[in-house]
Amino acid sequence: MKKSLLALAALGTFAGAAHAQSSVTLYGIIDAGFVYNNNAGGQKLYATSAGNLQGDRWGLRGTEDLGGGLKALFVLENGFNVFTGRLNQGGDQFGRQAYVGLSSQFGTVTLGRQYDSVVDYTGALEVGSQWGTFYGAHPGDLDNMNNSNRVNNAVKYTSANYSGITFGGLYSLGGVAGQFNRNQIWSGGVGYAQGPLTLGAGYVNVKNPNFSFFGNNATSSATASNMTGSRVYSGYATAKTQQIITAGGAYTFGPATVGATYSNTQFKDLGQSGVTGAGQVTNGSAKFHNAEVNFKYQLTPAFLVGAAYDYTKGYGVNDAKYHQGVIGADYFLSKRTDVYVDGVYQHASGTDSVGKAVAQINGLSASTTSNQVAAIVGIRHKF
Repeated sequence: MKKSLLALAALGTFAGAAHAQSSVTLYGIIDAGFVYNNNAGGQKLYATSAGNLQGDRWGLRGTEDLGGGLKALFVLENGFNVFTGRLNQGGDQFGRQAYVGLSSQFGTVTLGRQYDSVVDYTGALEVGSQWGTFYGAHPGDLDNMNNSNRVNNAVKYTSANYSGITFGGLYSLGGVAGQFNRNQIWSGGVGYAQGPLTLGAGYVNVKNPNFSFFGNNATSSATASNMTGSRVYSGYATAKTQQIITAGGAYTFGPATVGATYSNTQFKDLGQSGVTGAGQVTNGSAKFHNAEVNFKYQLTPAFLVGAAYDYTKGYGVNDAKYHQGVIGADYFLSKRTDVYVDGVYQHASGTDSVGKAVAQINGLSASTTSNQVAAIVGIRHKF
Protein backbone atom coordinates (compact mmCIF):
# COMPACT_ATOMS: atom_id res chain seq x y z
CA MET A 1 0.00 0.00 0.00
CA LYS A 2 2.80 2.36 0.89
CA LYS A 3 4.50 1.65 -2.46
CA SER A 4 1.24 2.45 -4.31
CA LEU A 5 0.86 5.73 -2.46
CA LEU A 6 4.47 6.68 -3.17
CA ALA A 7 4.01 5.86 -6.85
CA LEU A 8 0.88 8.01 -7.06
CA ALA A 9 2.66 10.88 -5.31
CA ALA A 10 5.58 10.64 -7.73
CA LEU A 11 3.28 10.61 -10.75
CA GLY A 12 1.43 13.62 -9.38
CA THR A 13 4.71 15.49 -8.96
CA PHE A 14 5.77 14.80 -12.56
CA ALA A 15 2.33 15.74 -13.89
CA GLY A 16 2.51 19.04 -12.02
CA ALA A 17 6.01 19.73 -13.40
CA ALA A 18 4.88 18.94 -16.95
CA HIS A 19 1.88 21.25 -16.55
CA ALA A 20 4.13 24.06 -15.26
CA GLN A 21 6.30 23.80 -18.37
CA SER A 22 3.43 24.83 -20.66
CA SER A 23 1.46 28.06 -20.65
CA VAL A 24 -1.31 29.73 -22.67
CA THR A 25 -2.13 33.43 -22.25
CA LEU A 26 -5.26 35.27 -23.37
CA TYR A 27 -4.55 38.94 -24.14
CA GLY A 28 -6.06 41.85 -26.00
CA ILE A 29 -6.53 45.57 -26.63
CA ILE A 30 -9.72 47.60 -26.93
CA ASP A 31 -9.17 51.09 -28.35
CA ALA A 32 -12.16 53.32 -29.12
CA GLY A 33 -12.73 57.00 -29.77
CA PHE A 34 -14.04 59.71 -32.05
CA VAL A 35 -12.60 61.44 -35.12
CA TYR A 36 -13.34 64.79 -36.74
CA ASN A 37 -12.40 65.33 -40.39
CA ASN A 38 -12.77 68.81 -41.84
CA ASN A 39 -13.05 67.58 -45.46
CA ALA A 40 -14.15 64.05 -46.34
CA GLY A 41 -15.08 64.28 -50.00
CA GLY A 42 -16.14 67.87 -49.49
CA GLN A 43 -18.07 67.33 -46.25
CA LYS A 44 -17.21 67.64 -42.57
CA LEU A 45 -17.25 64.31 -40.74
CA TYR A 46 -17.79 63.38 -37.08
CA ALA A 47 -17.54 59.63 -36.52
CA THR A 48 -16.59 56.85 -34.12
CA SER A 49 -13.11 55.45 -34.67
CA ALA A 50 -11.70 52.13 -33.47
CA GLY A 51 -8.13 50.91 -33.04
CA ASN A 52 -6.57 54.36 -33.12
CA LEU A 53 -3.37 53.93 -31.08
CA GLN A 54 -3.40 50.14 -31.53
CA GLY A 55 -5.75 47.92 -33.45
CA ASP A 56 -8.52 46.24 -31.46
CA ARG A 57 -7.58 42.61 -30.90
CA TRP A 58 -7.74 39.51 -28.79
CA GLY A 59 -5.27 36.68 -28.98
CA LEU A 60 -3.89 33.48 -27.56
CA ARG A 61 -0.15 33.07 -26.97
CA GLY A 62 1.36 29.81 -25.80
CA THR A 63 4.69 28.11 -25.13
CA GLU A 64 5.80 24.61 -24.20
CA ASP A 65 9.21 23.78 -22.77
CA LEU A 66 10.57 20.81 -24.73
CA GLY A 67 13.79 20.56 -22.71
CA GLY A 68 17.39 21.33 -23.55
CA GLY A 69 16.58 25.02 -24.10
CA LEU A 70 14.08 24.22 -26.90
CA LYS A 71 10.53 25.60 -26.77
CA ALA A 72 7.46 25.27 -28.95
CA LEU A 73 5.33 28.40 -29.36
CA PHE A 74 2.24 29.70 -31.11
CA VAL A 75 0.26 32.92 -31.56
CA LEU A 76 -3.32 33.31 -32.80
CA GLU A 77 -4.42 36.96 -32.95
CA ASN A 78 -7.80 38.25 -34.10
CA GLY A 79 -8.49 41.82 -35.20
CA PHE A 80 -11.96 43.36 -34.82
CA ASN A 81 -13.85 46.65 -34.72
CA VAL A 82 -15.13 47.36 -31.21
CA PHE A 83 -18.02 49.52 -32.50
CA THR A 84 -19.42 46.94 -34.95
CA GLY A 85 -17.96 43.64 -33.79
CA ARG A 86 -16.85 42.89 -37.35
CA LEU A 87 -13.56 41.24 -38.24
CA ASN A 88 -10.76 43.49 -39.48
CA GLN A 89 -8.03 42.42 -41.92
CA GLY A 90 -10.48 41.68 -44.71
CA GLY A 91 -12.62 39.21 -42.79
CA ASP A 92 -9.85 36.87 -41.60
CA GLN A 93 -10.54 35.06 -38.32
CA PHE A 94 -6.95 35.49 -37.14
CA GLY A 95 -5.99 38.23 -39.55
CA ARG A 96 -3.44 39.99 -37.39
CA GLN A 97 -1.15 37.00 -36.74
CA ALA A 98 -1.33 33.20 -36.85
CA TYR A 99 1.84 31.17 -36.51
CA VAL A 100 3.59 28.24 -34.81
CA GLY A 101 7.29 27.57 -34.33
CA LEU A 102 10.31 26.62 -32.27
CA SER A 103 12.74 28.77 -30.29
CA SER A 104 16.17 28.06 -28.79
CA GLN A 105 19.30 29.92 -27.73
CA PHE A 106 20.07 30.41 -31.44
CA GLY A 107 16.80 32.16 -32.27
CA THR A 108 13.23 31.45 -33.31
CA VAL A 109 11.75 29.92 -36.46
CA THR A 110 8.01 30.39 -37.09
CA LEU A 111 5.56 29.47 -39.85
CA GLY A 112 2.25 31.17 -40.67
CA ARG A 113 0.75 34.63 -41.22
CA GLN A 114 3.28 37.11 -39.84
CA TYR A 115 4.80 40.61 -39.83
CA ASP A 116 7.54 41.60 -42.27
CA SER A 117 10.97 42.93 -41.27
CA VAL A 118 10.04 46.59 -41.85
CA VAL A 119 7.33 46.25 -39.18
CA ASP A 120 9.63 44.29 -36.85
CA TYR A 121 12.70 46.53 -36.95
CA THR A 122 11.56 50.06 -37.87
CA GLY A 123 7.78 50.19 -37.44
CA ALA A 124 7.87 51.14 -33.76
CA LEU A 125 10.06 54.15 -34.56
CA GLU A 126 7.33 55.84 -36.63
CA VAL A 127 5.03 58.20 -34.75
CA GLY A 128 1.89 56.48 -36.09
CA SER A 129 2.92 53.35 -34.21
CA GLN A 130 3.52 55.28 -30.99
CA TRP A 131 1.30 58.07 -29.65
CA GLY A 132 0.25 59.53 -33.02
CA THR A 133 -2.57 57.05 -33.90
CA PHE A 134 -2.77 55.40 -37.33
CA TYR A 135 -4.03 58.72 -38.72
CA GLY A 136 -0.52 60.02 -38.08
CA ALA A 137 1.12 57.28 -40.17
CA HIS A 138 2.89 58.12 -43.41
CA PRO A 139 0.47 58.97 -46.27
CA GLY A 140 -1.43 55.81 -47.17
CA ASP A 141 1.02 53.88 -45.00
CA LEU A 142 2.81 53.39 -48.32
CA ASP A 143 5.91 51.92 -46.63
CA ASN A 144 3.90 49.59 -44.31
CA MET A 145 5.66 50.97 -41.24
CA ASN A 146 2.21 51.18 -39.61
CA ASN A 147 1.60 47.47 -40.32
CA SER A 148 -1.35 47.74 -42.72
CA ASN A 149 -0.35 44.55 -44.56
CA ARG A 150 0.61 41.13 -43.22
CA VAL A 151 2.37 38.26 -45.00
CA ASN A 152 0.73 34.89 -45.65
CA ASN A 153 2.51 31.53 -46.09
CA ALA A 154 5.63 32.88 -44.38
CA VAL A 155 8.69 31.20 -42.89
CA LYS A 156 10.46 33.55 -40.50
CA TYR A 157 13.68 33.56 -38.50
CA THR A 158 14.34 35.91 -35.57
CA SER A 159 17.73 35.87 -33.87
CA ALA A 160 18.45 35.85 -30.19
CA ASN A 161 19.53 39.13 -28.59
CA TYR A 162 23.29 39.64 -28.82
CA SER A 163 24.17 42.60 -26.58
CA GLY A 164 21.27 44.62 -27.92
CA ILE A 165 21.53 43.45 -31.55
CA THR A 166 18.78 41.41 -33.16
CA PHE A 167 18.23 40.45 -36.80
CA GLY A 168 15.94 38.31 -38.86
CA GLY A 169 14.36 37.51 -42.19
CA LEU A 170 11.14 36.24 -43.75
CA TYR A 171 10.25 34.36 -46.91
CA SER A 172 6.72 33.83 -48.23
CA LEU A 173 6.07 31.15 -50.84
CA GLY A 174 3.95 32.39 -53.73
CA GLY A 175 2.08 29.11 -54.09
CA VAL A 176 1.47 29.43 -57.85
CA ALA A 177 2.11 26.23 -59.78
CA GLY A 178 4.84 26.55 -62.37
CA GLN A 179 5.67 30.15 -61.33
CA PHE A 180 8.07 29.97 -58.41
CA ASN A 181 8.60 33.73 -58.11
CA ARG A 182 4.99 34.84 -58.58
CA ASN A 183 3.48 36.39 -55.42
CA GLN A 184 6.58 35.66 -53.35
CA ILE A 185 7.65 38.05 -50.57
CA TRP A 186 10.95 38.23 -48.78
CA SER A 187 12.34 40.62 -46.21
CA GLY A 188 15.20 41.14 -43.81
CA GLY A 189 16.14 43.52 -41.04
CA VAL A 190 18.36 44.36 -38.12
CA GLY A 191 17.83 46.27 -34.89
CA TYR A 192 19.81 47.61 -31.96
CA ALA A 193 18.45 48.66 -28.57
CA GLN A 194 20.78 49.40 -25.70
CA GLY A 195 20.45 52.11 -23.09
CA PRO A 196 19.01 55.33 -24.53
CA LEU A 197 19.67 54.41 -28.20
CA THR A 198 17.41 52.44 -30.55
CA LEU A 199 18.23 51.82 -34.23
CA GLY A 200 16.60 49.74 -36.94
CA ALA A 201 16.64 48.97 -40.66
CA GLY A 202 14.37 46.82 -42.82
CA TYR A 203 13.85 45.67 -46.40
CA VAL A 204 10.84 44.12 -48.15
CA ASN A 205 10.54 42.85 -51.74
CA VAL A 206 7.05 41.89 -52.94
CA LYS A 207 6.07 40.29 -56.24
CA ASN A 208 2.60 41.26 -57.53
CA PRO A 209 1.78 43.35 -54.43
CA ASN A 210 -1.88 43.86 -55.40
CA PHE A 211 -2.49 40.15 -54.79
CA SER A 212 0.27 38.98 -52.45
CA PHE A 213 0.55 41.95 -50.04
CA PHE A 214 -2.62 44.04 -50.33
CA GLY A 215 -4.82 41.14 -51.45
CA ASN A 216 -4.10 38.30 -49.04
CA ASN A 217 -7.32 38.49 -46.98
CA ALA A 218 -10.58 36.54 -47.11
CA THR A 219 -12.50 39.25 -48.99
CA SER A 220 -9.68 40.22 -51.37
CA SER A 221 -10.21 40.13 -55.13
CA ALA A 222 -8.35 37.57 -57.23
CA THR A 223 -8.51 39.73 -60.38
CA ALA A 224 -9.31 43.38 -59.56
CA SER A 225 -7.47 46.05 -57.59
CA ASN A 226 -7.08 45.58 -53.84
CA MET A 227 -5.01 48.76 -53.50
CA THR A 228 -7.98 51.08 -53.11
CA GLY A 229 -7.26 52.50 -49.67
CA SER A 230 -5.38 55.62 -50.72
CA ARG A 231 -4.91 57.84 -53.77
CA VAL A 232 -1.20 57.83 -52.96
CA TYR A 233 -0.87 54.38 -54.59
CA SER A 234 -4.33 53.22 -55.81
CA GLY A 235 -3.33 53.74 -59.44
CA TYR A 236 -0.30 51.48 -59.07
CA ALA A 237 -2.09 48.13 -58.58
CA THR A 238 -0.54 47.06 -61.90
CA ALA A 239 2.98 46.98 -60.37
CA LYS A 240 4.96 43.80 -60.85
CA THR A 241 7.13 44.50 -57.77
CA GLN A 242 6.97 46.62 -54.63
CA GLN A 243 10.23 47.37 -52.85
CA ILE A 244 10.52 49.05 -49.44
CA ILE A 245 13.73 50.17 -47.71
CA THR A 246 13.52 51.70 -44.22
CA ALA A 247 15.80 52.97 -41.50
CA GLY A 248 15.21 54.77 -38.24
CA GLY A 249 16.45 55.62 -34.80
CA ALA A 250 15.53 57.18 -31.47
CA TYR A 251 17.52 58.59 -28.58
CA THR A 252 16.22 59.22 -25.06
CA PHE A 253 17.76 61.80 -22.74
CA GLY A 254 15.99 62.29 -19.46
CA PRO A 255 12.24 62.67 -20.06
CA ALA A 256 12.67 63.51 -23.78
CA THR A 257 12.99 61.25 -26.82
CA VAL A 258 13.89 62.37 -30.35
CA GLY A 259 13.49 60.07 -33.31
CA ALA A 260 13.68 59.94 -37.09
CA THR A 261 12.77 57.52 -39.88
CA TYR A 262 13.48 57.29 -43.61
CA SER A 263 11.88 55.08 -46.22
CA ASN A 264 12.09 54.57 -49.96
CA THR A 265 9.12 52.81 -51.54
CA GLN A 266 8.93 51.80 -55.20
CA PHE A 267 6.11 50.31 -57.27
CA LYS A 268 8.11 48.91 -60.18
CA ASP A 269 7.21 47.80 -63.72
CA LEU A 270 3.68 49.20 -63.80
CA GLY A 271 1.33 47.42 -66.19
CA GLN A 272 2.74 43.91 -65.64
CA SER A 273 0.61 42.46 -62.83
CA GLY A 274 -2.46 41.51 -64.85
CA VAL A 275 -4.70 44.13 -63.20
CA THR A 276 -6.76 46.24 -65.58
CA GLY A 277 -9.22 49.05 -65.04
CA ALA A 278 -9.80 52.75 -65.49
CA GLY A 279 -7.27 54.99 -63.81
CA GLN A 280 -4.50 52.38 -63.61
CA VAL A 281 -0.99 53.47 -64.62
CA THR A 282 0.43 50.95 -67.09
CA ASN A 283 4.06 51.93 -67.63
CA GLY A 284 7.11 53.15 -65.74
CA SER A 285 7.67 53.02 -61.98
CA ALA A 286 6.33 55.09 -59.07
CA LYS A 287 8.81 55.92 -56.32
CA PHE A 288 8.65 57.76 -53.00
CA HIS A 289 11.07 59.21 -50.48
CA ASN A 290 9.67 59.65 -46.98
CA ALA A 291 11.35 61.31 -43.99
CA GLU A 292 9.94 61.81 -40.50
CA VAL A 293 11.23 63.50 -37.37
CA ASN A 294 9.39 63.07 -34.09
CA PHE A 295 9.68 64.20 -30.48
CA LYS A 296 7.96 63.20 -27.26
CA TYR A 297 8.34 64.49 -23.72
CA GLN A 298 7.32 62.69 -20.53
CA LEU A 299 5.90 65.55 -18.45
CA THR A 300 5.19 63.06 -15.64
CA PRO A 301 5.49 59.26 -15.50
CA ALA A 302 1.82 59.13 -16.54
CA PHE A 303 1.58 62.00 -19.05
CA LEU A 304 3.41 62.51 -22.34
CA VAL A 305 3.11 65.03 -25.16
CA GLY A 306 4.53 64.75 -28.65
CA ALA A 307 4.98 66.38 -32.04
CA ALA A 308 6.12 65.09 -35.44
CA TYR A 309 6.69 66.28 -39.00
CA ASP A 310 6.63 64.03 -42.06
CA TYR A 311 7.59 64.77 -45.67
CA THR A 312 6.82 62.53 -48.65
CA LYS A 313 8.14 63.21 -52.16
CA GLY A 314 7.09 61.19 -55.19
CA TYR A 315 9.25 60.71 -58.28
CA GLY A 316 9.24 58.52 -61.35
CA VAL A 317 5.75 58.62 -62.89
CA ASN A 318 4.44 60.93 -60.14
CA ASP A 319 5.60 64.13 -58.45
CA ALA A 320 3.22 64.24 -55.48
CA LYS A 321 4.43 65.93 -52.32
CA TYR A 322 2.90 65.65 -48.86
CA HIS A 323 3.70 67.75 -45.79
CA GLN A 324 2.20 66.37 -42.59
CA GLY A 325 2.26 67.50 -38.98
CA VAL A 326 1.06 65.59 -35.90
CA ILE A 327 0.63 66.73 -32.30
CA GLY A 328 -0.73 64.71 -29.41
CA ALA A 329 -0.98 63.91 -25.72
CA ASP A 330 -1.43 60.62 -23.88
CA TYR A 331 -2.37 60.24 -20.20
CA PHE A 332 -2.17 56.88 -18.41
CA LEU A 333 -4.90 56.36 -15.83
CA SER A 334 -3.21 53.07 -14.92
CA LYS A 335 -0.68 50.66 -16.42
CA ARG A 336 -3.38 49.23 -18.66
CA THR A 337 -5.69 52.18 -19.42
CA ASP A 338 -4.93 55.52 -21.05
CA VAL A 339 -6.76 58.40 -22.71
CA TYR A 340 -5.36 60.37 -25.63
CA VAL A 341 -5.94 63.26 -28.02
CA ASP A 342 -4.23 63.87 -31.36
CA GLY A 343 -4.36 66.30 -34.25
CA VAL A 344 -3.12 65.72 -37.82
CA TYR A 345 -2.69 68.24 -40.65
CA GLN A 346 -1.69 67.35 -44.22
CA HIS A 347 -0.95 69.47 -47.31
CA ALA A 348 -0.60 67.88 -50.77
CA SER A 349 0.66 69.16 -54.12
CA GLY A 350 1.67 67.81 -57.52
CA THR A 351 0.22 64.70 -59.19
CA ASP A 352 -0.66 61.50 -57.33
CA SER A 353 -1.49 58.03 -58.71
CA VAL A 354 -4.90 59.08 -60.12
CA GLY A 355 -4.48 62.77 -60.99
CA LYS A 356 -4.05 66.10 -59.24
CA ALA A 357 -2.90 65.39 -55.69
CA VAL A 358 -5.28 66.18 -52.86
CA ALA A 359 -4.75 65.66 -49.16
CA GLN A 360 -5.69 62.25 -47.76
CA ILE A 361 -4.68 61.51 -44.18
CA ASN A 362 -4.12 57.80 -43.62
CA GLY A 363 -7.40 55.99 -42.93
CA LEU A 364 -9.65 58.84 -44.12
CA SER A 365 -11.52 59.62 -47.32
CA ALA A 366 -9.70 62.03 -49.60
CA SER A 367 -10.19 65.76 -49.28
CA THR A 368 -11.45 67.78 -52.22
CA THR A 369 -8.62 70.28 -51.68
CA SER A 370 -4.90 70.19 -51.03
CA ASN A 371 -5.45 70.40 -47.25
CA GLN A 372 -7.02 68.14 -44.63
CA VAL A 373 -7.30 68.22 -40.83
CA ALA A 374 -8.23 65.43 -38.42
CA ALA A 375 -8.72 65.47 -34.65
CA ILE A 376 -8.93 62.26 -32.61
CA VAL A 377 -9.81 61.57 -28.98
CA GLY A 378 -10.12 58.14 -27.40
CA ILE A 379 -9.43 55.60 -24.68
CA ARG A 380 -7.38 52.40 -24.80
CA HIS A 381 -7.49 49.43 -22.43
CA LYS A 382 -5.13 46.45 -22.45
CA PHE A 383 -5.89 43.09 -20.91
